[in-house]
Amino acid sequence: MELASQSDLMEKLAILTDAAKYDVACTSSGVDRKGKGHGIGNSVAAGICHSFAGDGRCISLLKILMTNHCVYNCSYCQNNCNNDLPRATFTPEEICTLVIQFYRRNYIEGLFLSSGVIDNPNHTMELLFQTLYLLRTKYEFNGYIHVKAIPGSDPRLIELTGYLADRMSINLELPTADGLRTLAPCKSRQAILRPMRQIQNGIRENHLLTSHELMRSGSRLPEVVRLSSLDAPRKRFVPAGQSTQMIIGATPESDYQIIKVAESLYNRFELKRVFYSAFVNVTGSRDLPATTGGPPLLREHRLYQADWLLRYYHFEADELLSESQPDFNIYLDPKCDWALRHLEHFPVEINRAPYQTLLRVPGIGYVSARRIVAARRTNRLDFSDLKRIGVVLKRAIYFITCSGHTMYPIRIDQDYITRQLLADRTQIPREIRQSGYEQLSLFDDNRYAGCAP
Repeated sequence: MELASQSDLMEKLAILTDAAKYDVACTSSGVDRKGKGHGIGNSVAAGICHSFAGDGRCISLLKILMTNHCVYNCSYCQNNCNNDLPRATFTPEEICTLVIQFYRRNYIEGLFLSSGVIDNPNHTMELLFQTLYLLRTKYEFNGYIHVKAIPGSDPRLIELTGYLADRMSINLELPTADGLRTLAPCKSRQAILRPMRQIQNGIRENHLLTSHELMRSGSRLPEVVRLSSLDAPRKRFVPAGQSTQMIIGATPESDYQIIKVAESLYNRFELKRVFYSAFVNVTGSRDLPATTGGPPLLREHRLYQADWLLRYYHFEADELLSESQPDFNIYLDPKCDWALRHLEHFPVEINRAPYQTLLRVPGIGYVSARRIVAARRTNRLDFSDLKRIGVVLKRAIYFITCSGHTMYPIRIDQDYITRQLLADRTQIPREIRQSGYEQLSLFDDNRYAGCAP
C-alpha cells in the first residue's frame, strides 16, 4: 500500500523510523572530528550520547530507512515485498532536512541510515550516497553518520559513500549460509561478504596514508572527495570501521556456531562490532519459529557478553563453548561459567598475577585489571583497595587472594561457588527480567509531536 503523493514528511518519518527499529545501531563513533568554525555538529571518540530502550537497543541516533520498499522476500523481514503495509520513501533532501532540524533541536547527534532495496541495489546505494554527499557538502554536517551498504551494488558507489560516512555496515543477516538460503533465498552469503572485504581493504589502504600523503595523493581519491568543501579529515575512508548484524533465533544454530562465526568475522574482516538481534516474528511466516515466550533477549545478552570476551579479554570461542556444550548458561554470564569449569586456574593472587590472568577473573574488567597492575607497583593491595579500584567483589572473591588470603573462608568447590553466584541477581539484567519486548520510538515522547521542520 503506497502512501498518497501528498503525504507529508512526518507521515514518512513515522513509517520509516518504525521500519528501522530492528536494525541495531548501538555503537559509539570511534572518531575524533571537531567543529572547524563553520558547519554544524562534531564527532568525538567518546561517542554519541546514547539512550536505550528497555531491551538494550540504542535509540540515540536518528535511525531511519531511506525506504521500506524492498524487492526481496526475506521471511524474517517486515519490509519484504510480500507484506501489505504502508510504504514510503524519503528523498535525499528530506533526510537532510530532518537531520539538520532534529540536530538543531538537540534531539539527535548523528544519523543511522539504512534502506530496503528499491528497484535494485545500485539505485538504492546511489540514493544513500546522494544523501550523505548533501549532508557533508551543502549542509556542512560534521556529525556522526553510520550507513548500511547494500550488497550487490557497484563497488564504486560503496567506495564513494565510504569517504562520507564514519561507519559502514553490511548485515550478515543470519549466522550460516544454510539459514540464509532457507529464509532469504534471494540473497547469497558471497554477495554479502564481497563488499565487506572491499570496505576492509579500503580501510587498510587508507590507514597507510598520513594526512600529508592523503593531501598529496588526491589523484588517487574519487573526484567527489577532492572538492574544496570537504576538509582533509573527511577524506578518511570509513574511519570508525565496519560492523555487521546477525538475527538470533530465527534459524537453529547453537550459540557455539554463532560465536564461532563472530570470531571468524573479527579475524578475517577486522570488524569493529558484530551485533546480535533477538529474533521477533514480525511477519507471522510459517517458515519461522514461534516466539510464544517473546524474543530471546537473554540469549542475545549472553552473546554480547561473550562477544566482549572475544574482543577485549583475549578469550577464544573454543574456550567458552564446544560441540559438547553448545549453548551458554542462562543463569551465569559466560566469564563466570568458564571460571567454574576451570577452577584449576584459581585462586589468582592479585599482587602477582599477570595482566592477562587478571582479565580472566570474574568481576575484574580490563580497566580495573590495568588499575591493579599500576597500583601494585607501589603498594600491596588488599580487598578494600580492590573495591576502590572498581573490582566487583561479589563475584571476584571466590577466585582471588590478596597476599595469600581470601576475603573470608571460601571453599574452592564448583557447587558451592555456583550457589553463591546464583544469588547475584545481576547475572540476569533487571531490564530483561522485568520488561517485555518494546522498542522506543521518536513518537513515544510528546515533545516530538508537531515538530515537523
